[in-house]
Amino acid sequence: MERNPADGTGPVHVPLGHIVANEKWRGSQLAQEMQGKVRLIFEEGLASADFYLSSKSCILYITEADLVAGHGYRKRLARFRNSSHLQGIIIVEKTQMSDQYFPAVQKFTVLDLGMVLLPVASQSEASCLIIQLVQEQTREPSKNPFLRKKRSMLSELSLVQTVQQIPGVGKVKAPLLLQKFPSIQQLSNASVQELEEVVGRSAAQQIHTFFTQPKPQQPRS
Repeated sequence: MERNPADGTGPVHVPLGHIVANEKWRGSQLAQEMQGKVRLIFEEGLASADFYLSSKSCILYITEADLVAGHGYRKRLARFRNSSHLQGIIIVEKTQMSDQYFPAVQKFTVLDLGMVLLPVASQSEASCLIIQLVQEQTREPSKNPFLRKKRSMLSELSLVQTVQQIPGVGKVKAPLLLQKFPSIQQLSNASVQELEEVVGRSAAQQIHTFFTQPKPQQPRS
């Protein structure tokens, strides 16, 4: 079988029904959970991506340890976003230990970079999610409108989860906001008066402040 090494942003040949995985995942719990359910091909030199589902989509995986270690994952995500034409799905381990760090990576990934983020509680749960994504791509051609709809649903779910983290919003107000302001850009540009019509004065002020206050400078690693 022909195997095409890549630097993480270039083209990678992915046989139908296979996953091309970064060599660093060999022997991991995640890889072991997927063995027998999907065929894995391990490659060296996948600098940015962890798993390629096809030649057009891949997964970047952020572990519990990555979150606890600091902001190093941000450079990796930003580098991928700026240099790749692939559809990148971000999977993040949201555990009891990393829960406090999750809102920051969620905001950075979805609000700042505009990428899809899916939280998982464990590598076992992540393996089920990855296999499901592969099976969907195997069953349906890329031009099938239902497949595009499923990808849109992933983006929508990611967006709703992120908006819920904005101060003053939560699970009830997030869907209401997205009905009136269907994109982050529209939501961030909304005036206090426009927001107040949807969520009330107090929440409107919190949301407006969230988007307009200066962002603190991230320390260089």
